[in-house]
Amino acid sequence: MLDVRGISPVTDYMVLATGTSPRQMKTVVDDVEELAAGQGLTPFSRSGYGSEQWTLIDFVDVIVHIFSEDARLYYDLDNLWGDARPVDWKPQ
Repeated sequence: MLDVRGISPVTDYMVLATGTSPRQMKTVVDDVEELAAGQGLTPFSRSGYGSEQWTLIDFVDVIVHIFSEDARLYYDLDNLWGDARPVDWKPQ
């Protein structure tokens, strides 16, 4: 998770995740949306659902990226947003 406040003009945080298979990636998307719904949040948009490479869920203040390993290396958002502060996130 990256804190991109003051760096990104579109969001405050980015979550970058890597799935090991398209099925796992789809399950992660479903789980993220289910967890968000439990907090009263709905995505503003979702792109690439069911994709084998990259799915994005936009909650406005938080954008969640779920990549395949190859896509994560190719797009290298970790390096692109290298000025962002990593957030030490732990589930509650």
